[in-house]
Amino acid sequence: MSIHSDVTPSEDAVGTAHAAAFMHSYLDSLTLVERLHRLLLDVIKDEFERVGMLEINAVQALLLFNVGENEVTAGELKTRGYYQGSNVSYNLKKLVDMGFMHHQRSEIDRRSVRVSLTQKGREVRKIVGTLFATHAAGLMGKGVLDHKGIDDITMSLRRVERYWTEQIRYIY
Repeated sequence: MSIHSDVTPSEDAVGTAHAAAFMHSYLDSLTLVERLHRLLLDVIKDEFERVGMLEINAVQALLLFNVGENEVTAGELKTRGYYQGSNVSYNLKKLVDMGFMHHQRSEIDRRSVRVSLTQKGREVRKIVGTLFATHAAGLMGKGVLDHKGIDDITMSLRRVERYWTEQIRYIY
């Protein structure tokens, strides 16, 4: 029996079925996003194996790509939403130790360290950038996605990101 007197049981059942179908699709999309992230890391790893650069892992290569030509702190990378706390700190330290990044303690806040890419780091960034450009061209060229399709995906993912961000803000 429905609590709403103006809603018939059949309308209530349709609403419940619609909600269940949406929930199923939502869970499928969450699984897909997670799988795509892992797959992206595998694709990057395979590219670095192909070019014979085995000293860097896919997460580190993606971090270098995302830093780009900027000078950033670990906190800024976390704020941008790219990485979790200990993960980014660990990887930044490893990248500095391996010569992919420069680091410099801030003059204003001695606790803060700013990092930027070395020439070696820029070479890694170029490899990842070329890989992504090849993928973009392949997606378009093979008709997997067109410009509107990728824009629709991006817009939808940004709406989910905003929704999740709002949910986190409401917790605190």
